[in-house]
Amino acid sequence: MSLAFKRILLKLSGESLAGAQKHGIAPAVLDHFANEIAAAREAGVQVAIVIGGGNIFRGLSANAGEMDRVTADHMGMLATVINALALKDILERRNIPARAMSAVAMPEFAEPYLRNKAIRHLEKGRVVIFGAGTGNPYFTTDTAGVLRAIEIKADIIIKGTRVDGVYSADPEKEPGAVKYDRLSYMDVLNKGLKVMDTTAISLAMDNRMPVMVFNFDTPGNLQRVVAGDAIGTLVRG
Repeated sequence: MSLAFKRILLKLSGESLAGAQKHGIAPAVLDHFANEIAAAREAGVQVAIVIGGGNIFRGLSANAGEMDRVTADHMGMLATVINALALKDILERRNIPARAMSAVAMPEFAEPYLRNKAIRHLEKGRVVIFGAGTGNPYFTTDTAGVLRAIEIKADIIIKGTRVDGVYSADPEKEPGAVKYDRLSYMDVLNKGLKVMDTTAISLAMDNRMPVMVFNFDTPGNLQRVVAGDAIGTLVRG
């Protein structure tokens, strides 16, 4: 299999891990994630992952109520570590070497994030899952994903969603929404498109890190993306 990308940062939302149940971790979805990641790794791709925590707790959510924002974001970071451990567990049960790394020190659960160590893990064929976001409040896991992708010198950020790319409006609510095949970073910012938050997109733009948005629910799509097939929406300069 010819590869368009050798090292990727796969960005997944915590909400996607919940599936139809809307909260917690759905075993069937976890299995699907593991299948897609395993297939990409077997094709020769070095896979790093950043996953959100919205299926458990999200700092900017109704559940946070009047809670202090810093406290709420800290709780959200812990939720991402729970998801990272779940992904690590299912990969290891399939004999796929995986490492969970946390931006916040919790050595009993995950390795501390060290850039050079993360790169060595990837070079040795291990899947690396980054938890706890950037380790700082007020920054989303989208921003964490871009930051980690730049640090590990990934070829691209691949953002898995439940729709097949970026649209002019929410296609689940607006049947007439138009799908974009390619966008520039400034298109995303000027049009207010929901690709990533503005901090994440600005960071990607400043460092020329391309972002691919695609439907991760369709089996085999991750392999198609890393092979260079024209699916989803590509955001770049």
